[in-house]
Amino acid sequence: MLHLWENVGVLVFCISGAVAAREKDMDWFGMFVVALVTGTGGGLLRSVLIADLPPAILTDPLPFTLAAAGTVVALVGAMAWHKIHRIVSIIDALGLGIFTVTGMRIAESRGLPWWSCLALGVVSATFGGVLRDVLRNEVPLILRKEIYATACIAGGLALLGMQRLGVPDQIALIATTGTIVTIRLLAIRYAINQSEG
Repeated sequence: MLHLWENVGVLVFCISGAVAAREKDMDWFGMFVVALVTGTGGGLLRSVLIADLPPAILTDPLPFTLAAAGTVVALVGAMAWHKIHRIVSIIDALGLGIFTVTGMRIAESRGLPWWSCLALGVVSATFGGVLRDVLRNEVPLILRKEIYATACIAGGLALLGMQRLGVPDQIALIATTGTIVTIRLLAIRYAINQSEG
C-alpha cells in the first residue's frame, strides 16, 4: 500500500512539474527534466537524510517512466490546462498529501521519533516543489506566505493523532491525504495566507 501510494505521489508531482515547465514554454526535454526533479526531489533528499542509499531513483527505472508519462499528460492535455485556474497548485496539493504520508511512514519504519517523522514528511512533500520552482526561476511556494508546508504539518499531526487513537492504517493514510489536500485547496480558493489571522 505504501509503495503504491508513493508511486502515485511521484506521478502526480511529475505531472505538476511537466505542466509547470510547459507554462514556461520549455520543450519536451525540459518538461521531462522538471517532471523528474519534481517527482523525485523530496524522496531523494529523504533518502540521503536517513542514509537509505543508493536512493530509489538510481536503482529503479520506474521514476523515469513516471516522469515520461507526466510529460505526455502535460503535452496531450495542453489545451485543457489553460482552462483550469492554477492547475499546477491543484495537482501539487494532491502530491503534498501523498508525500507527507509516505515520508512519515518511511521515517517511522526507521524507528525515528515523531518529530523527525513529521519533519521528513514535510521535506518529502515540499522539496520537489522547491526544485521545480527554482528551475522555473520563481521563489519557491514554501518560502512565500501561502499555506503550503503548514498544510503538511497539520496533516502530519492529524496522522500521528489517528495512530494514537488506533485508526486503521489505510483509513488514516487516506484521511491524512484528504486533510492536507483540503487545507491547501481552501487556502488557494480563498486566497488565505500565513500573514492573515
